[in-house]
Parts: sequence; C-alpha cells; structure tokens
Amino acid sequence: MAFERACAISEVPTDEALGVTIGDLEVAVARDGDEFFAVQDLCSHAAVALSEGEVADCTIECWLHGSTFDLRTGKPTILPATEPISTFAVEVRGDDVYVDTETPLNGVAPS
Repeated sequence: MAFERACAISEVPTDEALGVTIGDLEVAVARDGDEFFAVQDLCSHAAVALSEGEVADCTIECWLHGSTFDLRTGKPTILPATEPISTFAVEVRGDDVYVDTETPLNGVAPS
C-alpha cells in the first residue's frame, strides 16, 4: 500500500467531505462522526463532484440528482445512480488523513 497525505483532520468538516487531489485522481475525503472515508470524487451517474454533497449515515450524496453512495462499499443506495464508485483505504496518523489510491478497496477502478 502506498498511502499519501490527503489533508489535515481539521480540514474535513463533520458530516461533510473535502475534495482533494492525490496524484492525478480527485478524491472526496469524508467524515461521518469520528470515522474517515475516501472515495473517488465523481458520481457514477453524472460527472459531478461528490465532495459538494452531504454526508450522513455513512453515505455521501450527489447534490445534483440525489443519489447516495455507501462510503464503505461505494455502492449506490438511492437511484438514479446504479454503478458503484471507487473506495480507498484511509489511515489517520496524528492530525493528518492519509489515503491509498493505488488499489481501490472495492475493486472498482477509478474512471
């Protein structure tokens, strides 16, 4: 695994996401309570940044059409999205969040 620093913990608002760039990939780092998650920052239904949506109950919402995705699995939980998004391993080290984008946790290749 090749973890890279994505952001500081303090940069990710509670129950929201922060869009960051890791290498050539746009990633949404999400905070649901005290847990951190990382997914590709692109809705599988439309080319929309998921980091602009709300985070609740371990899901992230696409603000444009209302689809939500499970932050653990990347699977859509509300239509119109039907395809999963990439999920990535996250480590919290001290005050920083690190993400490994080399191998998606759920096997979904970033688009």
